[in-house]
Amino acid sequence: MITAELTSDVALAAIKDLSDSGAHLVRHDDFSGLTGLRPADWARFAENWEVLRRDPYMADGGTYRYRRYGQFELDMENGDLTQLPHGPYRQEADVNKLQGGVDRVYEPLTEAFVGDPVLRDVLVGLAEIFTGVDGTKKWNIKVTPIRTTATKDEAGEPTPEGRHRDGVTFITSLMIGRRNVTGGQSAVSADDGDLLVTTTLREPGDILLGDDRRTLHEVTAVRPEDDGEPGRRDVLIMAYTAL
Repeated sequence: MITAELTSDVALAAIKDLSDSGAHLVRHDDFSGLTGLRPADWARFAENWEVLRRDPYMADGGTYRYRRYGQFELDMENGDLTQLPHGPYRQEADVNKLQGGVDRVYEPLTEAFVGDPVLRDVLVGLAEIFTGVDGTKKWNIKVTPIRTTATKDEAGEPTPEGRHRDGVTFITSLMIGRRNVTGGQSAVSADDGDLLVTTTLREPGDILLGDDRRTLHEVTAVRPEDDGEPGRRDVLIMAYTAL
């Protein structure tokens, strides 16, 4: 199912790669063009990462991750995007061997975050692509803004559980910003270990897309480029499940 919004080369390339291999990288200039976002939009949206809360559920004992969490339902027939009542975030232990099997209760998304037009533009734009892959017309979307910090005493682990899947239909990682960090290389692989995409998301709007049913993903640790001050890596994780 390809709507009029999906006639661009960027969207069509994403649909093709997701259909063929299950992974696709969109660079910031292409994704900004697809969603109609400008540098000022990304800069304003990034301010929401300054009010994230430390993740108290880190099974590795780390203090390097900050996040909030919320869920939405998107109906592609009428374009309705509805925020769902706040509840716990849960992954089962067979999906997340490090932190699965428990209800993790995170602070909800702020009104400023939910009300920023960037969020809707991104969520709907991605849903158009995913609907183009398999025809799904209604999505549950788990939305998690995450900041991973790094200091000279503690590296930050964007994926402390290692190579994994999230138990959803499509998984995405959108770069919001990096400051004073090295590392953070993302990789998407097939079930047999065949490497599909490796990249370092650097610019606001760089985004990695994966068919979570067919691929696994991981990100290497981040460390401060200058040990004299902390570094951080800000991303928006969006997990789409077909309803």
